[in-house]
Amino acid sequence: MKHAVFMTLSLAAATVVSAANYTIDTAHTSAGFKVRHLMISNVKGEFTKTTGTVSFDPKNLAASSVDATVDVNTISTREPKRDAHLKSPDFFDAAKYPAMTFKSTKFEAAGPGKYKVTGNLTLHGVTKPVVLDLTNVTPETKGMQGELRVGGQATTRINRKDFGLTWSKTMDGGGAVVGDEVDIVLDLELIKQ
Repeated sequence: MKHAVFMTLSLAAATVVSAANYTIDTAHTSAGFKVRHLMISNVKGEFTKTTGTVSFDPKNLAASSVDATVDVNTISTREPKRDAHLKSPDFFDAAKYPAMTFKSTKFEAAGPGKYKVTGNLTLHGVTKPVVLDLTNVTPETKGMQGELRVGGQATTRINRKDFGLTWSKTMDGGGAVVGDEVDIVLDLELIKQ
Protein backbone atom coordinates (compact mmCIF):
# COMPACT_ATOMS: atom_id res chain seq x y z
CA MET A 1 0.00 0.00 0.00
CA LYS A 2 2.51 2.09 -0.47
CA HIS A 3 2.07 4.68 -2.20
CA ALA A 4 3.38 5.55 -3.74
CA VAL A 5 3.42 6.52 -3.38
CA PHE A 6 3.80 6.43 -3.29
CA MET A 7 4.52 7.77 -4.06
CA THR A 8 7.06 8.85 -4.68
CA LEU A 9 8.69 10.88 -4.06
CA SER A 10 11.68 11.52 -4.30
CA LEU A 11 13.29 14.41 -4.19
CA ALA A 12 16.50 14.90 -4.76
CA ALA A 13 19.53 16.01 -3.27
CA ALA A 14 20.68 18.05 -0.46
CA THR A 15 24.09 18.56 -1.85
CA VAL A 16 23.01 19.69 -5.28
CA VAL A 17 24.33 23.18 -5.76
CA SER A 18 21.73 24.58 -8.12
CA ALA A 19 18.13 24.06 -9.13
CA ALA A 20 17.60 20.98 -11.28
CA ASN A 21 14.96 18.73 -12.81
CA TYR A 22 15.09 14.95 -12.50
CA THR A 23 13.15 11.93 -13.69
CA ILE A 24 12.64 8.82 -11.57
CA ASP A 25 14.75 5.90 -12.79
CA THR A 26 12.18 3.10 -12.77
CA ALA A 27 14.84 0.39 -13.05
CA HIS A 28 16.57 1.54 -9.87
CA THR A 29 13.66 2.77 -7.76
CA SER A 30 11.47 0.63 -5.53
CA ALA A 31 8.23 1.37 -3.72
CA GLY A 32 7.92 -1.08 -0.85
CA PHE A 33 5.40 -1.62 1.92
CA LYS A 34 4.96 -3.59 5.10
CA VAL A 35 1.71 -4.56 6.88
CA ARG A 36 0.90 -6.84 9.82
CA HIS A 37 -0.59 -10.27 9.10
CA LEU A 38 -2.55 -12.14 11.79
CA MET A 39 -1.03 -9.71 14.29
CA ILE A 40 2.10 -11.91 14.42
CA SER A 41 4.26 -11.10 11.42
CA ASN A 42 4.82 -8.52 8.70
CA VAL A 43 4.08 -9.11 5.05
CA LYS A 44 6.29 -7.10 2.72
CA GLY A 45 5.72 -6.26 -0.89
CA GLU A 46 6.65 -3.82 -3.58
CA PHE A 47 5.41 -2.13 -6.70
CA THR A 48 8.00 -2.56 -9.41
CA LYS A 49 7.14 0.43 -11.60
CA THR A 50 7.34 3.99 -10.32
CA THR A 51 7.59 6.92 -12.73
CA GLY A 52 7.63 10.67 -12.33
CA THR A 53 9.54 13.90 -12.10
CA VAL A 54 11.23 15.92 -9.39
CA SER A 55 12.26 19.56 -9.39
CA PHE A 56 14.67 20.49 -6.64
CA ASP A 57 16.06 23.89 -5.72
CA PRO A 58 18.04 23.81 -2.47
CA LYS A 59 18.10 27.60 -2.33
CA ASN A 60 14.32 27.87 -2.80
CA LEU A 61 12.59 24.80 -1.41
CA ALA A 62 9.20 26.38 -2.14
CA ALA A 63 10.01 25.93 -5.84
CA SER A 64 10.75 22.22 -5.39
CA SER A 65 8.16 19.62 -6.36
CA VAL A 66 7.50 15.91 -6.80
CA ASP A 67 5.00 14.28 -9.17
CA ALA A 68 5.10 10.47 -9.06
CA THR A 69 2.95 7.57 -10.25
CA VAL A 70 3.04 3.95 -9.08
CA ASP A 71 1.61 1.22 -11.32
CA VAL A 72 -0.65 -0.81 -8.99
CA ASN A 73 -0.64 -3.79 -11.36
CA THR A 74 3.08 -4.31 -10.67
CA ILE A 75 2.48 -5.36 -7.05
CA SER A 76 4.58 -8.27 -5.88
CA THR A 77 4.53 -9.98 -2.48
CA ARG A 78 6.20 -13.13 -3.87
CA GLU A 79 2.89 -15.00 -3.60
CA PRO A 80 0.80 -15.00 -6.82
CA LYS A 81 -2.53 -15.78 -5.09
CA ARG A 82 -2.03 -12.97 -2.59
CA ASP A 83 -1.01 -10.58 -5.38
CA ALA A 84 -4.17 -11.46 -7.31
CA HIS A 85 -6.27 -10.83 -4.18
CA LEU A 86 -4.54 -7.48 -3.59
CA LYS A 87 -5.35 -6.42 -7.18
CA SER A 88 -9.00 -7.45 -6.75
CA PRO A 89 -11.89 -5.19 -5.65
CA ASP A 90 -11.29 -6.37 -2.05
CA PHE A 91 -8.16 -4.21 -1.96
CA PHE A 92 -6.66 -2.03 -4.71
CA ASP A 93 -9.25 -2.77 -7.41
CA ALA A 94 -6.47 -2.37 -9.96
CA ALA A 95 -8.81 -2.68 -12.93
CA LYS A 96 -10.65 0.44 -11.78
CA TYR A 97 -7.74 2.25 -10.09
CA PRO A 98 -4.57 1.19 -11.92
CA ALA A 99 -2.33 3.89 -10.48
CA MET A 100 -1.39 5.58 -7.23
CA THR A 101 -0.14 9.14 -7.47
CA PHE A 102 1.70 11.56 -5.24
CA LYS A 103 1.84 15.29 -5.93
CA SER A 104 3.78 17.43 -3.49
CA THR A 105 2.37 20.61 -1.99
CA LYS A 106 5.22 21.56 0.36
CA PHE A 107 8.91 20.83 0.63
CA GLU A 108 10.86 21.81 3.75
CA ALA A 109 14.20 21.16 5.42
CA ALA A 110 14.18 18.85 8.45
CA GLY A 111 17.88 18.82 9.35
CA PRO A 112 21.13 18.21 7.49
CA GLY A 113 20.33 16.14 4.41
CA LYS A 114 16.74 15.59 5.57
CA TYR A 115 13.45 16.93 4.27
CA LYS A 116 9.74 16.69 4.89
CA VAL A 117 7.70 16.48 1.69
CA THR A 118 3.98 17.06 2.14
CA GLY A 119 1.66 16.15 -0.68
CA ASN A 120 -1.52 14.50 -1.84
CA LEU A 121 -1.54 10.73 -2.17
CA THR A 122 -4.29 9.34 -4.38
CA LEU A 123 -4.92 5.65 -3.82
CA HIS A 124 -8.02 3.60 -4.64
CA GLY A 125 -9.76 6.77 -5.84
CA VAL A 126 -9.23 8.57 -2.51
CA THR A 127 -6.92 11.57 -2.09
CA LYS A 128 -5.43 12.36 1.33
CA PRO A 129 -2.48 14.45 2.49
CA VAL A 130 0.62 12.56 3.63
CA VAL A 131 4.08 13.61 4.79
CA LEU A 132 7.15 11.80 3.50
CA ASP A 133 10.36 11.85 5.51
CA LEU A 134 13.20 12.07 3.01
CA THR A 135 16.63 10.97 4.20
CA ASN A 136 19.88 9.52 2.89
CA VAL A 137 19.96 12.07 0.10
CA THR A 138 23.10 11.57 -1.94
CA PRO A 139 25.25 14.04 -3.82
CA GLU A 140 25.04 13.98 -7.60
CA THR A 141 27.06 11.08 -9.02
CA LYS A 142 27.94 10.28 -12.61
CA GLY A 143 26.23 7.21 -14.04
CA MET A 144 27.63 4.73 -16.55
CA GLN A 145 26.73 6.96 -19.50
CA GLY A 146 27.97 10.18 -17.89
CA GLU A 147 24.49 11.22 -16.71
CA LEU A 148 24.13 12.77 -13.26
CA ARG A 149 22.12 10.84 -10.66
CA VAL A 150 20.97 11.37 -7.07
CA GLY A 151 19.17 9.12 -4.63
CA GLY A 152 17.33 9.12 -1.35
CA GLN A 153 14.88 7.23 0.79
CA ALA A 154 11.37 8.43 1.61
CA THR A 155 9.22 6.85 4.32
CA THR A 156 5.73 7.32 5.69
CA ARG A 157 2.96 5.42 7.43
CA ILE A 158 -0.66 5.43 6.34
CA ASN A 159 -3.88 3.83 7.54
CA ARG A 160 -5.14 1.78 4.61
CA LYS A 161 -8.76 2.25 5.70
CA ASP A 162 -8.41 6.01 5.14
CA PHE A 163 -8.07 5.14 1.45
CA GLY A 164 -11.02 2.75 1.30
CA LEU A 165 -8.93 -0.43 1.60
CA THR A 166 -11.14 -1.94 4.29
CA TRP A 167 -11.14 -5.69 3.59
CA SER A 168 -10.15 -7.92 6.47
CA LYS A 169 -11.50 -10.73 8.57
CA THR A 170 -11.64 -11.04 12.32
CA MET A 171 -9.72 -13.93 13.82
CA ASP A 172 -11.37 -16.32 16.26
CA GLY A 173 -9.45 -14.90 19.20
CA GLY A 174 -10.01 -11.30 18.10
CA GLY A 175 -7.77 -9.12 16.03
CA ALA A 176 -7.62 -8.76 12.29
CA VAL A 177 -6.09 -10.85 9.53
CA VAL A 178 -4.67 -7.67 7.93
CA GLY A 179 -3.39 -4.72 9.96
CA ASP A 180 -4.57 -1.19 9.29
CA GLU A 181 -1.20 0.59 9.50
CA VAL A 182 1.00 0.34 6.41
CA ASP A 183 4.65 1.40 6.40
CA ILE A 184 5.88 2.68 3.06
CA VAL A 185 9.52 2.90 1.97
CA LEU A 186 10.59 4.46 -1.31
CA ASP A 187 14.17 3.89 -2.40
CA LEU A 188 14.71 6.46 -5.10
CA GLU A 189 17.19 7.00 -7.86
CA LEU A 190 16.79 10.07 -10.06
CA ILE A 191 18.38 11.10 -13.35
CA LYS A 192 19.16 14.76 -13.96
CA GLN A 193 17.60 16.23 -17.09
